Amino acid sequence: MTDDVRLRRGRGALGFSFFAQGVAFALLVTRIPAIQDRYGISDGLLPAFLAAVPILAGASSVATEHLVKRVAPSVVLRWAQPFVLLSLLGVGTGSQMWHVAVALGAFGLSVGALDASMNMLGVSLQRAYGRSIMLGFHAAYSLGGILGASAAWAGAHWHLSLFTGYLPAVVVLVPLVVVLSRRYVDGAGPGDVQEKEKGLGSGGFKLLLPLCLVMACAYIGDSTVANWSAKYLQDVLGSSEQMATVPYNVYMVTTLIGRAVGDLGVRRFGAAAVVRAGTLVAAAGFAVVAAAPGAWVGMLGFTLLGIGLCVIVPQTFAAAGRLFPGASDTAVARLNIFNYVGFLIGSPLVGAVGDAWSYRGAMLVPMVLVLVTLLQARSFGSEKARYGVRHERRAGDRAVDVGRGGNEV
Repeated sequence: MTDDVRLRRGRGALGFSFFAQGVAFALLVTRIPAIQDRYGISDGLLPAFLAAVPILAGASSVATEHLVKRVAPSVVLRWAQPFVLLSLLGVGTGSQMWHVAVALGAFGLSVGALDASMNMLGVSLQRAYGRSIMLGFHAAYSLGGILGASAAWAGAHWHLSLFTGYLPAVVVLVPLVVVLSRRYVDGAGPGDVQEKEKGLGSGGFKLLLPLCLVMACAYIGDSTVANWSAKYLQDVLGSSEQMATVPYNVYMVTTLIGRAVGDLGVRRFGAAAVVRAGTLVAAAGFAVVAAAPGAWVGMLGFTLLGIGLCVIVPQTFAAAGRLFPGASDTAVARLNIFNYVGFLIGSPLVGAVGDAWSYRGAMLVPMVLVLVTLLQARSFGSEKARYGVRHERRAGDRAVDVGRGGNEV
């Protein structure tokens, strides 16, 4: 098998992994009201359940940083993803509160390892390609999110139980991710051995901190949509339960569109310019959601949020890979922790402000925090995210053609 074929297959398999994770996560977060009703979780206790998942995921991401020093990231991903899907099924199976606590705990632990290893492989593949492809992987995640949110809407519309709604996705996706996991490609760039021996010390971590801040703020915004959009539309804007599942779907559709074309924007204008533009659009989206007089205007706000936020997280991972080309696995694992810091802060923060003041006012908090990204945009670099390695050095523009065709994501 030639190197190009191996990379294309690895790219396609990893893209499907992102897709499957998008399905699983959307099925979980868009049915939070149904989960709350099934297990009798009060509004006061709900933030604790929502916070437990990112806490456990963050701990798992820390463990993954050390685990990948002994086994390849592809091995971690191969085992973590089926556990994520099976724990999702566990959420829909139980009948008592401790059942859902155990299932959500398993989901958090497995999703931390999954997110870290998945993005490690994405960063290393981007380095091998020599051009920006990271947004394409996250576009596959968005596509999965659309499918998952649509399935959640159907479940709510037809009054299906959580188990019945989750079972088809688990039955289909588990065998596919297991089979395709054989095609994952673990990358290693020039100088990796020396850099990994050196590690990402305290000095290096200081260089990573601006990206960590951006990651946390971006996920505060993302978690606000994921955890509160359904309740916001239903409780504040007066929509039906069925319509309350739509904002996350709209959000994922717009993230898919933005990420599908985002790599082209990064190659043309540079990562910093794309991230700045996305930040401003996201802030406008939160302002519209906060001021919305009804559900349809709220939908417009969530549309803007999807367009704006979609570019920030993939480019933050990519920037960490460029900043630490020989220690990218460690950098990605540490950066991924702030994914969960954002989720941990975002959901309780919005809930606390909403209870103390109003949920409309609570939407202004993530708006202000997302704007912090403007102050850190130079950390993404002014170059157009070309790496000058392997394919690009060997065949010039031929690097642009690698991966086109049936395996493009």
